[in-house]
Amino acid sequence: MTQTIAPRVRILVLLLLAVTGALLAGAAPASAHAALTGSDPGQGAVVDTAPTQVSLTFSEQIAVSDDAVRVLDPKGKRVDKGDPANLSGTTYTVRLLSGLPDGTYTVAYQVVSADSHPVAGAFTFSIGAPSETSVSASAQASDDGLVGWLYDIGRYVSYAGFVVMAGGAAFVLACWGRGAGVRAVQRLVVSGWLALTAATLALLLLRGSYTTSGKVGDVFDLSLLGDVLQTKTGAALVSRLLLLAAAALFIAVLFGAYDKRDAEEKRDLTFGLAIGGTVVAAGLAASWAMSEHASQGLQPGIAMPVDVLHLLAVAAWLGGLTALLVALYRAPADTPVGQDAVQRFSRLAFGSVVTLVVTGVYQSWRQLGSWSALTDTRYGQLLLAKIGLVVVMVAIASVSRRWTARLAEAPAPAAREEEEERGKEKQPAGAGKATGAGKGESGNGESGKGESRKGESGSGKGGDARAAQLARQRAAMESARQKRLRDADPNRFGLRRSVLAEAGIAVVLLAVTTVLTQTEPGRTEQEAAAATSASSSSSAPTGQGTGAVTLNMPFDTGGENGKGVVTVDLDPARVGDNDMHIYVEGPDGQAFDIPEVKVAFTLSAKGIGPLPVVPDHITTGHWSASGVQIPMTGDWKVEVTVRTSDIDQVTVSKNTKIG
Repeated sequence: MTQTIAPRVRILVLLLLAVTGALLAGAAPASAHAALTGSDPGQGAVVDTAPTQVSLTFSEQIAVSDDAVRVLDPKGKRVDKGDPANLSGTTYTVRLLSGLPDGTYTVAYQVVSADSHPVAGAFTFSIGAPSETSVSASAQASDDGLVGWLYDIGRYVSYAGFVVMAGGAAFVLACWGRGAGVRAVQRLVVSGWLALTAATLALLLLRGSYTTSGKVGDVFDLSLLGDVLQTKTGAALVSRLLLLAAAALFIAVLFGAYDKRDAEEKRDLTFGLAIGGTVVAAGLAASWAMSEHASQGLQPGIAMPVDVLHLLAVAAWLGGLTALLVALYRAPADTPVGQDAVQRFSRLAFGSVVTLVVTGVYQSWRQLGSWSALTDTRYGQLLLAKIGLVVVMVAIASVSRRWTARLAEAPAPAAREEEEERGKEKQPAGAGKATGAGKGESGNGESGKGESRKGESGSGKGGDARAAQLARQRAAMESARQKRLRDADPNRFGLRRSVLAEAGIAVVLLAVTTVLTQTEPGRTEQEAAAATSASSSSSAPTGQGTGAVTLNMPFDTGGENGKGVVTVDLDPARVGDNDMHIYVEGPDGQAFDIPEVKVAFTLSAKGIGPLPVVPDHITTGHWSASGVQIPMTGDWKVEVTVRTSDIDQVTVSKNTKIG
């Protein structure tokens, strides 16, 4: 039976590795988690006069270096002064050299989003009229090359190591205390610790190059490593290494002192180990929550504890499942994993799945924001795939529960064999038995003579060595017999197959989860698309012969419900009286009210302004003002101040030709 199982296991493992490789291959390049939602000048815009600065607005806070934003002239020469400054909220500016000639300019940026992922991109604008340029408008992010691949692999290994280590230890403590003395289970948990430790060290070394140049040669640059240690992600990785030292002590006690205690002492030690292990595992899970998706966006104070619970539930379910699979296949014959342990794990897995569903629903709402994002964004599509895999795993788990019930009801083959042997011993002695006894007597006589001869020629030590060797052979034969009987049990064999299938799905599920953590959330993707569309429409020349000007300006005050787009309509956009209408919409395109909105007009070339205008509120998301005086023709700067709470406000602006 074992020879039949082994080829199937090898084939399934190869298939799982192939599927996992395909998923990881499809994950690159990883989508960034901060997105460019607006710029001034806008993408593809043509301005009459050279701007003094370029501003970029992102969907969330970012980290910038001196060379994070570069502006290149048509010949590829830098025309910016470097050192971008945070203008307000999520808007960053870089000043330009004065006297720039007409032509097409390229803006290239490479920053790091607040949830630790690098962001790169490029766009063009023109002064006077578009021209030929020698600069490519595409930008390759630092995570697109070999370093990015290595970093992604390190992330996957770190997740897998945490799941195996924490889940395997939880399986021993909560389900199968005898597993603390099983060498295969010990190797599994220690391997998880080693994988997580090695991956964390690798991520710490790769981080500097991953977020800057993307060059392999910069991996061991100590200056970059020093910069990484000052970031939130670097602090999280260092904290993880310190917690892994505590985890090593926990593992040593679990597989050392704990295994040598008697049943009563084990119960007392189990409680202490459970408390300590939970604290260490929660701290390790928090090292991900504090530096990734959960730490940014809506409700981070709630999202981070929820993310920790989610990771712990994943570890208890998938890691415990891996430990159960190892126990079913590799546990010694004299220490088999019993149906009680399987039933206890079934209850643990059920609680973990319930926790995953509750926390997953909250995380999905937080990262998607709308039903359309579930199907229209890459994040939503991956989430659907993850949900499908979880459903398949739960279905297979129900099959495992049925095999567990059968295993508990049916006697083991070894027990049946012992009953048959006892039945044979109770039968009356027959002729055959007498014959056997006779042979035995004759044999005993000959044997006695032989032993006497051997005793005369051999030594006592040689006899003891042969006796010990015979004892080991008998023990090995008995262990092989018990293993053969155990493997022949159809109920245990069915449970093995179903658990193996669960573990196979778990490998793919973990790969999809890793890709999800590197993918731009659906909410952010849709907001960026809407803002980019609005910015593109507003960057086209307006008010030239149409008798009206329409300006769309994305804003982000940094507070709750602080993102949206403000639209200014000026009609007829000429010298004299004008009618002005202001509309405020959220990222979903729905109108909403804010406490205050103000407008100011400035004509810098003539030193006029700012001329303030306070519009009247008309209806939800709509303000209006009549008789707005524009004293002369020119390139006017229209500034709109948006206040979304008592303390959260931002001023956005655009230039437009009036008159």
